Amino acid sequence: MPTEPAGRSVGTSGPWSGHTGPPSSPSGDGRRRGSVIAVVAATAVVPAAGITGFLVLGNDGDDGKPDAGPTGADVVPPSASREPRGGAGDGTAPLVPGWKTVINPKRGIAFDVPMDWAVKSSGWVTYVAENGDPDATPLVGFAAPAILEEKWCRSDDDGNGTQEDTPLASVGSRAEPDARGTTEAARENARLWVYGSYAQPAKEEVTTGAATPFTTKSGLTGKVATATSTGVDGTGRCAHDGKATAFAFENPAGETLSWTFVGVRGVDDEVPEPTVRKILGTVRLVDSTP
Repeated sequence: MPTEPAGRSVGTSGPWSGHTGPPSSPSGDGRRRGSVIAVVAATAVVPAAGITGFLVLGNDGDDGKPDAGPTGADVVPPSASREPRGGAGDGTAPLVPGWKTVINPKRGIAFDVPMDWAVKSSGWVTYVAENGDPDATPLVGFAAPAILEEKWCRSDDDGNGTQEDTPLASVGSRAEPDARGTTEAARENARLWVYGSYAQPAKEEVTTGAATPFTTKSGLTGKVATATSTGVDGTGRCAHDGKATAFAFENPAGETLSWTFVGVRGVDDEVPEPTVRKILGTVRLVDSTP
């Protein structure tokens, strides 16, 4: 499985090439966010802990790692893995003029983002793991994301000689089979994304708000919760506080699903809250694919 030198970013792409073999181990500074992985070969390697993204081919997971890497015949270039866009009748046309639609076809979720966001393929999965976990077991993740400024900050904070990219913001969606309801799903998604992306190992730096009712433009109802970190004291130039907004809801089959925004907080380029809410307002259900 080729790895990409894109350490702290969420779902960073770029050319899917590079050396084969496991990435270097995380440093002991407690602030490294991990490595970005594109699954494009049968060989499995253990990624470093932290925020991780990869392309899943023929797999269910939008909240964790694939069961096994695909064969070489399964490799699909990024341009070929985009989902076709339909018209207004199927809910895939943008609700906001001048924006573009992001679709998670497996979960039947769509939402809109401004044109300067990069939309990943529906098979792209991003997750965050506990620092120091050799198996990089996901704390939380989402699929079919859109990313704003993937290379917003670049640094080699762990001193391993590899420049690592930190995005300004990401947004995606997932199923919540283990959640005990929309309140828990919303609060836990927001909390875990901020903790894993920005605050770890300091859980006390994360504040999670109550889950409150929310209705999107399409009439989709659910619960929304926010979380923020305060006082992140990492020494790296890309160490910043973060924020997350998570919306959890049910589809007609009674399954709990979620949409989550996560981004850097307290910087000049921070995505403003009205923009986050505008994106959230476009979340809607569309036809899913098997």
